[in-house]
Amino acid sequence: MDIFRQLKPYYWPDRRLLALSIFALMCTTALGLAYPNMLRILIDDVIRNENYGLVPALSLTVVGVIALKASMQFVHGLTGGRLGNRVSYRLRNSLYKKLQYLSFQYYDTAKTGDLMSRLTADLEAIRNFVGFGFAQILNMFLMVIFGGAMMLSIHWQLTLVTFVSIPFLVFTALKFERKIHPEFREMRQAMSKLTTAVQENITGVRTVKSFAREGHEVEKFSLRNEEYKANQIGVAFTWGSYFPVMELLASLCVVVLLVFGGSLVIRGSLSLGELVAFFSMTWYIVGPMWGLGFHINNYTQSKASGERVLELLNQHIHVKDAEHALSLPDDVQGHVRFDNVSFHYPDKAPAVKNLSLDAPPGTVIGLLGATGSGKSTVIQLLMRAYNVQEGRITLDGRDIRNLSLESLRSQIAPVFQETFLFSASIRENIAYGVAEIDMDAVIRAAKLAKAHDFITELPLGYDTVVGERGMGLSGGQKQRIAIARALLRNPRILILDDSTSAVDMETEHEIQAGFKEVMAGRTTFIIAHRISSLRHADEIIVLNRGAVIQRGTHDELIAVPGHYRDTYDIQYADRPGDGDRPDRSKAERRVAK
Repeated sequence: MDIFRQLKPYYWPDRRLLALSIFALMCTTALGLAYPNMLRILIDDVIRNENYGLVPALSLTVVGVIALKASMQFVHGLTGGRLGNRVSYRLRNSLYKKLQYLSFQYYDTAKTGDLMSRLTADLEAIRNFVGFGFAQILNMFLMVIFGGAMMLSIHWQLTLVTFVSIPFLVFTALKFERKIHPEFREMRQAMSKLTTAVQENITGVRTVKSFAREGHEVEKFSLRNEEYKANQIGVAFTWGSYFPVMELLASLCVVVLLVFGGSLVIRGSLSLGELVAFFSMTWYIVGPMWGLGFHINNYTQSKASGERVLELLNQHIHVKDAEHALSLPDDVQGHVRFDNVSFHYPDKAPAVKNLSLDAPPGTVIGLLGATGSGKSTVIQLLMRAYNVQEGRITLDGRDIRNLSLESLRSQIAPVFQETFLFSASIRENIAYGVAEIDMDAVIRAAKLAKAHDFITELPLGYDTVVGERGMGLSGGQKQRIAIARALLRNPRILILDDSTSAVDMETEHEIQAGFKEVMAGRTTFIIAHRISSLRHADEIIVLNRGAVIQRGTHDELIAVPGHYRDTYDIQYADRPGDGDRPDRSKAERRVAK
């Protein structure tokens, strides 16, 4: 029960509901014992003594017991249902909150389908057990205790003989639990893989169809479906082996009762009514013992689900606020410094090596390099998506590790290369980073991002609802909306991660013209593959495998041999007379100085 002890904070606040549910179930169990006694009275006092005047009173008693038992069952169902729903509500909120604050490092390996499975199927299994399963297991023990006590009061020798197979029932049930629990855990994992396969296929359906890989995806899904089916069949086989054994042991109790009890009736040591009552109470006890497998089934499923839920709830958060984290003042300048910063991802080569840079307020820093050179990592470190492992990053002289994450990120507005839009209106997507904003500000940001014109051409304008992940819009349109979202936030630090990669050259030129107005007084980091996006930066840093191999202004870098000039020559090979390149001899002498 260690799993449920760890889940105690989620059900203990409603312990009164739990107590009331158990009490109602206890009353239901106790009232159930009235039936065997009524059978005994009917046979011994009414039929054998021909005292039929007791029939009306006995019938009314039965009706009263049934009505009261039904009422208690209603109370148990109502309180158990409320308890289970409240527990799942708290767990669902806690899981979602945990997902919001987990670090980027966790999401580097997490699978969406697996997380969805934990938030749905696993929570449902826990809800059913906490709401009803736990009370049912407790009720099973109460039925054995109450029924056993009444049987002992009638004839203790017959009771002991009848219960001869009970230890074997318990042993078989416990052995079954030890075997079925690993199978349920594997089944949950197989279900998680199945969900992940479906989620990935739906997300990447355009890629699948573009490469005509529908058959491959069907085959891949079939393999995971086959694994899940095999787990289900294995569980079914275990269940199929369990029930015949339990029924055999339960029937053995009845055979012993009829043989020994019948001989007692023949000898006059036991009345016929007492034997019938005994027979009824035997099933009253053996029935729950026989159904122990169902309770173990619910318990093991919820136990396996609880392990998966707790694994997520107990997941370590790699990046979080320091114990006494500071908040930035209102007059943030945006002065960023990297002092000998180094970082590497787990089990990978260093992504950033001894990086130092100084970006005073209003400075534009350009980052250039091949894929995997560490450009995006520099930005992730600035946003504290990961913690630096060596050196430090400061904002206005304060180490960002000493700042609260909310305060730090409130001053940063990123535009990522992979644009993500929510299934909401365009207005809501642009205003996502700001709690309260008027429509004029939204339109102003859209105009700066050169998005206003195409938005107004849509049927509902800014109220047009974009599809999931922005489906229905072109890549360039989505990127311009993302740029407007960043500009609306009015940040002190602006991050443009290849933000114009999906737009044409003319639109890029227009957006950059708008950026000049927005960048004024703000520290800006630009990651780009196009030289045209970097040429006006105050400093351009060229990275290769995490190390700085070149740095300087555009004019300085194209004046000397190196990666930057090679990139420039490739991009402007068809424009030899653009007049952009300065006299190399003069520039080289200036760089040498």
